[in-house]
Amino acid sequence: MEYRRLGRSGLMVPALSLGTGTFGGVGRLAAWGTTDATEARRLLDICLEAGVSMFDTADVYSLGESERVLGEAIKGRRDKVLVSTKATFRFGDGPNDIGSSRQHLLAAIDGSLSRLGTDYIDLFQLHGFDAFTPPEEVLSTLDVLVRAGKIRYVGVSNFSGWHLMKSLGVADKHGFPRYVANQTYYSLIGRDYEWELMPLGLDQGLGAVVWSPLGWGRLTGKIRRGQPKPEVSRLPKTADFGPPVPDEHVYRVVDAIDEVAKETGKSVSQIALNWLLQRPTVSTLIIGARNEAQLRENLGAVGWSLTKDQVAKLDAASKVTLPYPYWHQRTTFTDRNPPAV
Repeated sequence: MEYRRLGRSGLMVPALSLGTGTFGGVGRLAAWGTTDATEARRLLDICLEAGVSMFDTADVYSLGESERVLGEAIKGRRDKVLVSTKATFRFGDGPNDIGSSRQHLLAAIDGSLSRLGTDYIDLFQLHGFDAFTPPEEVLSTLDVLVRAGKIRYVGVSNFSGWHLMKSLGVADKHGFPRYVANQTYYSLIGRDYEWELMPLGLDQGLGAVVWSPLGWGRLTGKIRRGQPKPEVSRLPKTADFGPPVPDEHVYRVVDAIDEVAKETGKSVSQIALNWLLQRPTVSTLIIGARNEAQLRENLGAVGWSLTKDQVAKLDAASKVTLPYPYWHQRTTFTDRNPPAV
């Protein structure tokens, strides 16, 4: 397993991480999976054998059950793993059970530590931007938590470019911990990350921790032009809170992947993951798995590389018209404003 620096930090992370949204299976995330502690331990065994040592969760996944199951699975081997979790979304009915206020973050961290059965979190990320809490309050709270040893590195998820830059400016001004990770959606059928967040990551030293690298299950090989949608899939039940993609765009990209698959002998999902591993700023891809077979399939994305021609073919098939001002920058002023990729 290849290890990469997490942004501009000194932390090394595996190129593939395991997402544990399938752990627990409570609430609407039951459509992702219902992995219990016994099966979770087996999946972690496979991961660690392959060199995958980072595991991502969040307090809201299955109402805390994902963290609890992950905690059971890492018991007795905490020193061999990196634990990544997130908070900010609503986690309770109270007026302060949401957001990135000092009140909520302190409670959220203590709750996550208890469920995970650990006394520190390797990477803590804000799950979303809280426009009602001053960044000085957010970052000073994270500073206290880092100094207390409860968290070691900090990052964000689902932030806009200006959200990130405002926060980084406050961190630099006051000497607070800088975000080193951006947990972001990025896939062959969702390349919005390249427009602004990738250049920002290159400039400011943030590593991309990629969620849903298979486009919310659309790049598993089960969805193709002229074929019925799979009956067993998380997509129909969770499409309302996943990234939207027109069917025709998915088909066009999968057609190109199928061509590359014939040349490489690799699967659709392995090609889609390998393409991402060659993109700038990418530190790790969060892969998911309902079972051992899916996990082993995704682990096959490393140890080889697509050729430049194959990457170019996939780039062309997945290209979309950029919104303003990005199309203007790409067509009129590349001499002084080159794209990141």
